[in-house]
Amino acid sequence: MLSEPTIIERPEQPYVAITERVTMADIGLILPDLHPQVGAWLQERGLRAHGAPFWKYDVIDMAGSMEVEVGVPLTSAVEGDERVRAGIIPAGRYLSATFTGHPMGLENATSTLLDWASRHELTWDMARTDVGEVWGARLEIYQSDPTLEPDMAKWVTELAFRLAH
Repeated sequence: MLSEPTIIERPEQPYVAITERVTMADIGLILPDLHPQVGAWLQERGLRAHGAPFWKYDVIDMAGSMEVEVGVPLTSAVEGDERVRAGIIPAGRYLSATFTGHPMGLENATSTLLDWASRHELTWDMARTDVGEVWGARLEIYQSDPTLEPDMAKWVTELAFRLAH
């Protein structure tokens, strides 16, 4: 179930992430294993996440592949390395909605959110290029902790897509 979309203001947010290029067929197999790797990287440095883990879609080519960052927000910027990239999620206006349900339903929830935005004539922070759609910030923020909520049908995910200025 998708909540009513709302426009929110988000401050800039430092984060660290592992970037992968995947196809739609591989996304469910590859990306879930990366959050523990980011967590271990933080733990080795005595750092803690400042909020829920996320997937940040940077480049999307539905017929080809997607560039996805699997990461966690931080309280302040840090240095990354060859495997874990440090970045800043940009501040700005975001269209946000909360999806409650199995993560397999996120594709339909995303389509619903995109359709809603189109009906309301909202414009994304996104450019179409030869490599696909390049997004300023398109986030799936995983609010549910699988160790505390094993029933995936009850998981809560916030979708937050940055709007154009």
